[in-house]
Amino acid sequence: MIERKSLGIKYFAVLIGFLRDRQGFLEEVRQGIRLPNKIISLLVCSSLFIAAYGGIIGAYHSWMQALSSAIKLPALYLITLLICIPTLYFANIIFGSKRTFGQHLALVLTAVSVTSVLLFSFAPITLFFLITTNNYQFLILLNVFIFALTGFIGVSSLYQATSLVLEQDDEGTKTRQKILKFWLFLYAFVGSQLGWTLRPFFGTPDSVFQLFREREGNFYLSVIQAISYLLGIR
Repeated sequence: MIERKSLGIKYFAVLIGFLRDRQGFLEEVRQGIRLPNKIISLLVCSSLFIAAYGGIIGAYHSWMQALSSAIKLPALYLITLLICIPTLYFANIIFGSKRTFGQHLALVLTAVSVTSVLLFSFAPITLFFLITTNNYQFLILLNVFIFALTGFIGVSSLYQATSLVLEQDDEGTKTRQKILKFWLFLYAFVGSQLGWTLRPFFGTPDSVFQLFREREGNFYLSVIQAISYLLGIR
């Protein structure tokens, strides 16, 4: 029991170290220092933070939905990463990068970790609105905004981090920067569609618990419908 607690503290120590000294952390990633420890620590901590946020939004419906969302929300981020990271890795390799798959994975996990910490920091605000309002469409849009904001900050940190970890040379730098921009768009697109596939995370009011819903429509149409409802447009 003591060993597990000590291990958990070490995981969070790695995350805190990254947040306090990103340049030093990324320099170690560039040099390949303690990569497995960094990858596992960021993976565990980000999953726990995202799971906590998922449990809060799922509690809007029921304890079963809270449990389901606490599992599905971290899965959403991690499955999206697994789907998209081979594209980033092999595209960079083709255009001259010498960095390993582990270095690419650690780099992308820093972005997921930033996103997870920001989500966790928004949790009290989300919980406040869950308690004080019953407007389902408003809560959906609020969380779309929170996910979009935290995701944007996360991918922005990734874009900045690549300048420290990936090689900077006259021949391949501009090409790899273009690849990264395309990859960030791909990551967001895959993530939003996967999130739609894994829904519900909230659960529609007065409905029975559903682990998954039938595949219909898409994420973007759902957002437009929620905005129309709030604006009184039918």
